[in-house]
Amino acid sequence: MTITKNFLRRYTNLPSLIHILSTQTLTFLDPGSWDDRNDSYFMQLYKDNRSLKTLLALCFSQETETYHHWRVFADGSSGICITFRKKELLDALETTSEIRHGEVEYLKLADLSSHNPKSKRLPFLKRAPFQHEAEFRIVYESKEISLPFVPVDIPLECIDRITLSPWMPKSISDAVKEVLVKIPTGSNLTVSRSTLIQNDTWTNFGRSIVGLPSNKKSSKAAKKPLK
Repeated sequence: MTITKNFLRRYTNLPSLIHILSTQTLTFLDPGSWDDRNDSYFMQLYKDNRSLKTLLALCFSQETETYHHWRVFADGSSGICITFRKKELLDALETTSEIRHGEVEYLKLADLSSHNPKSKRLPFLKRAPFQHEAEFRIVYESKEISLPFVPVDIPLECIDRITLSPWMPKSISDAVKEVLVKIPTGSNLTVSRSTLIQNDTWTNFGRSIVGLPSNKKSSKAAKKPLK
């Protein structure tokens, strides 16, 4: 597992990306529909324990690109990975008093008897089988008002790059980049298509093993700045 402390990756889909770029906001969502029922239950326990009217969250990964993250959180050709500059993003969110954040701690069932976390840690605890996700979580909580979701302003300069799905056909990815370029962002982002499942550097390595010449295609994904 390779943790990147300076970046946070949000795996989502193309419509969500367009919304983020167009509105310059991140939308905090209800954890009630999360696939990991243990996780959503802990969130509900925390909400009830703190007498909160609203508890929303956004999940990020501190891990470098993995097949698991794409398949589970951004499956299909419309999947997107948004890489945020961690410090810039968290600095922007600090202006909202209802927000707090932290790394998720992963616990083994066999070790639970030796742990005695405080209730405020409930949103940041998960079972050990999920530790490869290297999750960083940001939560929005309020005792004053009940909200189904909350958009929070962010500067687009905190986005380092956008990676399109490795399952997006190359013939389509160029057109998608052109559409993204037309969204008025006022920033200079890099957009590329993931080469996770088809990488020229890797295939050329295989060719060299069996004595074949290198494929002359570039091993780098095509990149285009958003202006």
